[in-house]
Amino acid sequence: MSDLNWSFPYRSQKMPVFARNVVSTSQPLAAQAGLSMLYRGGNAVDSALATAIALTVVEPVMNGIGGDLFVQIWHEGKLYGLSACGRSPEKWTYDLFKDQPSMPGRGWGTVTVPTQVAGWRALSERFGKLPFEELFEPAIRYAEQGFMVSPTISRIWAQQAEPCKDQPGFAQAFMPDGQTPKAGQLWRFPEQAATLNDIAQTRGDSFYRGALAEKIIAFAEQTGGYLTAADLDGAAAEWVEPISANFRDLTLHEIPPNGQGIAALMGVGILNTFDLESMGLDSPDFYHASIEAMKLAFADLHEHIADPAHMTTMAADLLSPAYLQERARLINMDKASTPAAGMPANGGTVYMTAADQHGTMVSFIQSNYHGFGSGVVVPGTGIALHNRGCGFNLRQGHANCVGPRKKPMHTIIPGFITRQGEPLMSFGVMGGSMQAQGHVQMVARLGAFGQNPQAMSDAPRFRVENGPVVYLEAHTPEAVVQSLQARGHRVTVTAPDSLEFGSAQLIYKAEHGYYAASDSRRDGQAVGF
Repeated sequence: MSDLNWSFPYRSQKMPVFARNVVSTSQPLAAQAGLSMLYRGGNAVDSALATAIALTVVEPVMNGIGGDLFVQIWHEGKLYGLSACGRSPEKWTYDLFKDQPSMPGRGWGTVTVPTQVAGWRALSERFGKLPFEELFEPAIRYAEQGFMVSPTISRIWAQQAEPCKDQPGFAQAFMPDGQTPKAGQLWRFPEQAATLNDIAQTRGDSFYRGALAEKIIAFAEQTGGYLTAADLDGAAAEWVEPISANFRDLTLHEIPPNGQGIAALMGVGILNTFDLESMGLDSPDFYHASIEAMKLAFADLHEHIADPAHMTTMAADLLSPAYLQERARLINMDKASTPAAGMPANGGTVYMTAADQHGTMVSFIQSNYHGFGSGVVVPGTGIALHNRGCGFNLRQGHANCVGPRKKPMHTIIPGFITRQGEPLMSFGVMGGSMQAQGHVQMVARLGAFGQNPQAMSDAPRFRVENGPVVYLEAHTPEAVVQSLQARGHRVTVTAPDSLEFGSAQLIYKAEHGYYAASDSRRDGQAVGF
């Protein structure tokens, strides 16, 4: 293990998998857990759930048991949406945070009610075929018997552990010898296996009102947390109607607010007014128009989107063709902008996707938000709690201002594309703010240029952040870099091994099955039969 150099100086290329039953996610062991459910006679929902549960064990740096999830499911001719997003604790008044310069990044002050487990149960009950407890078997086996940590996960683990190491319970759980695991090291976590078994046998009840809930609340009381038994007992997953926008002959579907999926819809709606085909694939104009569209979408996202019960601007108004055309007219093809939010007329997450031979397709995302999340880990359980409270702000009067029993603005979004009312592609691009702009980049490449799923994933991405600053991948054409700089963009070209551009997983429906692709930027794998 220690004798090998775990750097990868040469760019590799993956090929898509063609099969009638497929799974694609960011970790091979989890993908194979999902595939095993299809072999057992389960459907795509069972496969996605087993994959998601296994990811809490084999990719703990991106998600855990104490997070949230969102799903889109195509089943028997209809698209369904599931939102398993927790609310803030009852104790979270504005006065609790008002003396801080911003919302905290780690610790109990970031922990909203984790609703992921409730989402697992709701999805299984409505659409699954296999017994709920059977979905946990691969994850429990990996936790009990151990798995070898990959070079990628080892590197991320070391990076993410640093800001979390002093949070309650973290070092004991994820740095047991004061160190994070090295590449090739066998990682076992029998306490997490016991927790997953408890969730499986009680169908999640233990997590919200049983033995596990008691451990979570007791630890909160001991270490300055805010969660109460009433907070956990009130957790619920909700079935929602997806929202959509058109790009060429494609329709992109997203989960409605409080998530950032609406920014992806606004982005593709704005880009739909431009002749990208004439600009040319991977041309400077293609990148410039896409970047400017995302700046406009993000400006509106951060001004208007929150818990829908507190929003004063409706999603339908932000997605109206007239408003999107108005926003598109603000784009100057010769110059970078710093746009403000508009006002329409009133009117590092894990991702997995699975599809089966009967036509069910699942787009599934779950997350602890920033790496290990809050850094708080309940002793003896392996339950790492997320830090979704970071999504609130402290602007009094703003729809997304922190308060009790509110849902924060959320970043995780599962994408789904239809064409003329028929399913075409389930996909996601995990990674904070990268997700909405990643969706836009995938849709533009598919709709305007017909790129295949693996090429769409491999193509050089941009990432817009506050400033605005534009980050570009190392393999971005030099002509694009120079042209964007000449137009006034603040451009940073990242290192070749950067993990800042997310990880895509895609399943495209074909005539006789599916094309499944997995991102080369992670350990991901597409598998099928």
